[in-house]
This record gives sequence, structure tokens and C-alpha cells, in this order.
Amino acid sequence: MNKYLQRLLAGILTENPTFVLLLGMCPTLAVTTSAINGAGMGLSTTIVLICSNVIISLFRKAIPNKVRIPIFIIIVATFVTIIQFLISGFVPDLNDSLGVYIPLIVVNCIILGRAEAFASKNGPMLSLMDGIGMGIGFTIALTILGAIREILGSGCVFGFRILPEQFSISIFVLAPGAFFVLAILVAIMNKIKMKKGKPPITTDCKSCGLCAGSEACGKESA
Repeated sequence: MNKYLQRLLAGILTENPTFVLLLGMCPTLAVTTSAINGAGMGLSTTIVLICSNVIISLFRKAIPNKVRIPIFIIIVATFVTIIQFLISGFVPDLNDSLGVYIPLIVVNCIILGRAEAFASKNGPMLSLMDGIGMGIGFTIALTILGAIREILGSGCVFGFRILPEQFSISIFVLAPGAFFVLAILVAIMNKIKMKKGKPPITTDCKSCGLCAGSEACGKESA
């Protein structure tokens, strides 16, 4: 398989940042009270991830190793600021819903993890495909999580009523509901991986802990 396509599919399936690597749990659990919030956060993170991956990859040889993390944060923060201005200007309702979690994209471990583990070690095109794959995977995961919570908690999804009000379970739009739904989805992913003869999901990594021993890191899980 073409290495660019393989990197794209890895972020969506085998190295999905939410269901496989278990990264970015703070926004994943906090903003997925609805499908639209999940999609909005996912797409915002995707744009930042793509832009920061490409820029970091382009300048990877010029960035001093000792100050690489502060420089990564400055690059990411620049794109996050641009995205926040655009969202607040064109989609103010979404900006109000996501609140502080848009600026917190700056310290999202998915962004910094890909910058450190992949973009700083690979060329721009491969880093671009990595950013797109990871971003799409993150967006899909948050949208699915938000949709399930919204349907079970309020009976609606994307403004359409799916279940009668009397069948809604309000706990699913509260904090505990996020843990319940995420746990079930991760368990399903583990079951699928085990059926295919692959090891279950783990975050116990011998190296930096940012990628759970994924192929991008080149290190084996403990």
C-alpha cells in the first residue's frame, strides 16, 4: 500500500487517537454532549493538526533540539488563535458551546504528540497525511461519541428527534455518561482487534507515552 495512504488510514483506524491511542481525553469527555459539538471540536483540532504538522515538518531541521517543545507550542498556538477568531466570527454558537476547550487545543496531547513523534522526524507530505488521518479519526470518534450521548440523553441528534422524550436518559449528557459511552466504544474496538488476532488497546509504552507504541513511533509497547 502507498505509504501516504497507509499513514492516512492509520490515523482513522489502526492508530485512532481516541479509540486506540486514548489521547486527548479531556476535550473528548467534556465537549461531546452533542454530535455537533464533537464534530466542531474535531474539525477545529484537525485544521490545527494539519497546519502545525506541515510547518513543523518544513522547519524540523532548523529547530534547535533543546527548545523544540516551546517552538512547537508557539506554532500550534498561532493556528489555534486563528481558528478561534474564525469560529467566534462565523459560528458564535459553536464558540459558546466549546468555550475554553478551543484555546486548550494548544496543549492537546494529540497535537504535541504528533509534532514530537512524527512531524519532527518526517517530510511535509507524510506529515500532512498523518495530520489529515489523525484529524479525521479524532473527528469521527468525537462525532460518534457525541451522537450516542445526545441520542440516549435527549433523544435528538443534529436537531432531529430520534427517540421520544420519555425514553431519554439524562445521565448520558452529564459527565458520567461520557465515561460510560467511551468505555463501551473502546471495549468494542478491543473486541474487534482481538478477533483479528491483534493485541488489545494499551497505553503502556516504553518510550514517550504519546503514541502507545504505535508504528509511527517505532517502539514496542510493554
